[in-house]
Amino acid sequence: KRYPFKRGIVMIWINLEDKLPTDSDINGWEPWSQEKWEKWKDESERLNKRLQELHDEGNIDERNMLIDANSSHWTKLKPWLEKLSYGKCWFFEARNASSHMDVEHFRPKKEAKGSKVKERDGYWWLSFDYMNYRYAGNVPNRKKGGFFPVRKNSKLATYIDQCEDYEECFLLDPIKNYDISLIAFNEEGLAMPAPKIDSWDRMRVKVTIKRLKLNEHPYIVEERRLIWQQMNKEINKFKLAFDKIKKVNDKTLLKNKISEYIKNIKLMMREDAELSSVAKWCFHFNKDDYIERIVP
Repeated sequence: KRYPFKRGIVMIWINLEDKLPTDSDINGWEPWSQEKWEKWKDESERLNKRLQELHDEGNIDERNMLIDANSSHWTKLKPWLEKLSYGKCWFFEARNASSHMDVEHFRPKKEAKGSKVKERDGYWWLSFDYMNYRYAGNVPNRKKGGFFPVRKNSKLATYIDQCEDYEECFLLDPIKNYDISLIAFNEEGLAMPAPKIDSWDRMRVKVTIKRLKLNEHPYIVEERRLIWQQMNKEINKFKLAFDKIKKVNDKTLLKNKISEYIKNIKLMMREDAELSSVAKWCFHFNKDDYIERIVP
């Protein structure tokens, strides 16, 4: 069967750029006051200024110690980051597959390691920048560590030249809409590159899957497989009922059944549903014109 391809349907996207702890429309979140948020940002600015001073003085060890000593600052945002994804790990999209949840720095704080090149200085100036935070489970966070390779000849961000948007990094970023469109799933519960992507993006997906162990955690792979099976079952029941309804006079019972199947399909693809990205991929893999029209 030919795989469909449609960007933006494969994984949930975390809209970090347009969200703040002061927002009142985040499900289950008690918004911060503007005063509290300004106080947090002021402390970030103070810490960042001190990091710059230590860096300019060449006191790299002391600079890194200051980062470690103030982990409680970014931890204050952990409950907010959690609510943005309904408690799901931004990489696994599961709530308990990775055990303890952490605030992950997407660009590593103190050192950055490539796949083949030597270690380089980290993105220390982003240590207290909330846009660098990702809500991650124990497995992807610990496995990633300081690993952050970039493409050969890519621009490299430094404190003097903060060109992060121009870096060509290998790891997929859950706050980037384009990145989440690159990864797909199959009926065995395995993550894989989406069809019709170019060789560079395919490599990025493979590096991300391998480094973050997206296919090596037995629980998450099995859960994905079960979600696929459940979605497949609901779709098949829908199609069977839809075929039957054309052949019977009293359509009431079948119409109620079809409504139930549609509800179940939609529930599995809701943003707050665990592994909704797998359910979406299974849906679009099995869809036909009619079911796509009534379950957009």
